[in-house]
Amino acid sequence: YPSGNLAIIVVRDKNQLICIVQEDKPNNAEIQAVFKSNGRNTCYYPNGAVWINMNIQGGQYLDQAGNRVRRWTWPNTVMSSGAHVPLSPIFISLNRHVGVRILGQDKIAVSFLAMGQQAKFNVGTKVQVSDIGRLPPLARLGEDELLLLAIRVRILRLFDRLRGCLNFPSNEQWDKIKPPAYLITQTLKILQLCTTSDISDELRSSVRAIVNA
Repeated sequence: YPSGNLAIIVVRDKNQLICIVQEDKPNNAEIQAVFKSNGRNTCYYPNGAVWINMNIQGGQYLDQAGNRVRRWTWPNTVMSSGAHVPLSPIFISLNRHVGVRILGQDKIAVSFLAMGQQAKFNVGTKVQVSDIGRLPPLARLGEDELLLLAIRVRILRLFDRLRGCLNFPSNEQWDKIKPPAYLITQTLKILQLCTTSDISDELRSSVRAIVNA
């Protein structure tokens, strides 16, 4: 960024490349987007809620409350059990310098514009038609990812309660105020993932205890 803070990082993890977009902060910068060469990509709202989520089969666009605005499937990954839902081009701005353009599975670009200069990163991937018959099911979160999600939601809820205490210090009922809708939605989704993911009973209990605390 013009501030000198790191905006975009491209790293190699084993046999895949990962492109990470960070917010413009010198320390503890939040991740605003992650694009992987295996086709799993996620963009986040400034408040941390998932904005766009994509995999090798398609993607979905969510609002800040976690409600799905639209979904689509990639043309080469249509299964016999479902009809093809075409993608309408998507253009979003993660911040004042970084934008994302989604035109197709292999036409996903991250653009960085500052001080009259622009850099573009093609982060799209392509699944060959011959691979359709052996596409894996929707990837499930690993144990570490699920635990981190639960901790992240718990921290966001604690910050929300702290804001309520600071904004209304004389209100004795502040601790009874419900968290924002998007946090409730994320909590419910994590609890659902606990049921569908192949994890140990001990971890399942830990995740539920974290988000329900």
